[in-house]
Amino acid sequence: MIQLHKRPSKNPHLQPTIMISFKMKMVLLVGTLIIAIITVIGLFIGHFISVTMEAQVGDQALSVAESVAYIPELAEAFGHEDPASIINPLVTPIQKATNAEFIVVGNTEEIRYAHPDTSKIGKKMVGEDNEKALVYGESYVSKATGSLGDSVRAKVPVYLDGRIVGVVSVGYLVNDIQSIITSYNIHLWIVLITVAIVAVMIAILIASYLKKTLFGLEPEEIAHLFIQKETILQSTHEGIIAVNQHGMITMLNSAAQRLLFNQVIQPEQYEGMAIKDLAPAQQLLRLLHDENNRIDQEMMIGNTIVFANKAPIYFENSLVGTVFTFRNKTEIDLLTKELTSIKQYTNALRAQTHEFSNKLYTILGLLQLGKKEEAIHYIQLESSLQKSWIRLLIQKVSDPQVSGLLLGKLNQASEVGIDIAIQEDSRLETRLSEKQREALLTAIGNLMDNAIDAVNQKPSADRKIEISFTDIGNDIIFEIDDAGEGVPDLYVRLVFEQGFTLKKGEHGGFGLALTKQLIEGVNGEIYLEEGDLGGASFVLSIPKEGRESDA
Repeated sequence: MIQLHKRPSKNPHLQPTIMISFKMKMVLLVGTLIIAIITVIGLFIGHFISVTMEAQVGDQALSVAESVAYIPELAEAFGHEDPASIINPLVTPIQKATNAEFIVVGNTEEIRYAHPDTSKIGKKMVGEDNEKALVYGESYVSKATGSLGDSVRAKVPVYLDGRIVGVVSVGYLVNDIQSIITSYNIHLWIVLITVAIVAVMIAILIASYLKKTLFGLEPEEIAHLFIQKETILQSTHEGIIAVNQHGMITMLNSAAQRLLFNQVIQPEQYEGMAIKDLAPAQQLLRLLHDENNRIDQEMMIGNTIVFANKAPIYFENSLVGTVFTFRNKTEIDLLTKELTSIKQYTNALRAQTHEFSNKLYTILGLLQLGKKEEAIHYIQLESSLQKSWIRLLIQKVSDPQVSGLLLGKLNQASEVGIDIAIQEDSRLETRLSEKQREALLTAIGNLMDNAIDAVNQKPSADRKIEISFTDIGNDIIFEIDDAGEGVPDLYVRLVFEQGFTLKKGEHGGFGLALTKQLIEGVNGEIYLEEGDLGGASFVLSIPKEGRESDA
């Protein structure tokens, strides 16, 4: 099981150079964006308020001016000898009621009949913007500078008996309007600044959350780690498949792609695909639904036998995916074969060294006891035995590696008091191919080791092994017969299965399985039968090179 934890790297040497942290970048970028947006919004709303306010004041002034101009008494007063005495008292209450800065009424000569400042009654109107009302009879809003200052004012003509007799001007000072607009803008900017501050605080919280979600890593660190991990995954010789909690493939490294498709493909061809739809990987489904780790499960992936491993991935106690790794069984078997061969050679050399040391001590003891004749006889006897073995193997076995292995096993057996007999008519003169030699060496080594182990616990008189081999005919035949307990009938069909062993206290079960695989790799056969010595008898046959090629 793989547990993921939020653990940022503390080693500065493993991190890329970072000038500004991710959190600070987020706050600066989001904060700048928010301030820019709020500034634009504030300016737009401020301009909108100013335009709208002036338009509303203008409409209000026009409405008041029209109401005043349509008062019958006001129009009739223009025919009176003293119009001002009637008109000014008439409009003053209206001005106060409407909060207008001024209501001015003038005749066609622009002489005032009403004004907030009574001292200006009877004088000419200021602004020079009455022409459209007095000449063309239009009602309109204008902005001009009058006797009271800059103002927004409405002009409406006054009619008497169908004739234009005067004009009503209702105005509001620009300064007053700007005061109202400024007040609105102050409240607006207070709200916008408050929103900006809250937004920046939220940006800080979001940046902190993202930082936590990213395991405390900076974007540059994530990119650095991604490149590093991707390189590791793609350069790994083991095949790796990652799936999410829904069984969808999220990653296939190049080794897995070669095993599944015999080529490296583009990620878009497999990412998001359900693993159940990946035909070459169907056997992984039985591991996918198992919540436990699985190690070295033998199965077929595509056309290759592999050892598969499965590890679920948990993040904060929740299953987020599964990783499968697998290794080519053939490569492991080849490595096992090489290690087995090295072990066999090592054991043979150790046996020879140990036996030679014992014989030297025996000779030394005989000489120290003055038994010169016995020492000479012992030397001659041992020399004769070694020479007979060497002579037999040199004469009967043409391949030096096979003869060397057999000699080593003879010495190893002799060291522990096991009698090994090679049938006199045995011979192996056929030239072996490299593949045949490797298969034969591994098979002889494993079968001899098993035979030695089988008779090692027997009484001294019963420690016997017989070897016979021949290449007469179309096949190379090897038979190794031991005087051990044999294999019970119940287990005969299991002896060549990987992991099966009758040895106690050992993690075996690979030697015979590997032997069978290598022998079958050269189109040979190996089988178990009852031996003449009462124990197990293993027979293997390998077709000669010509027949192997034909096969």
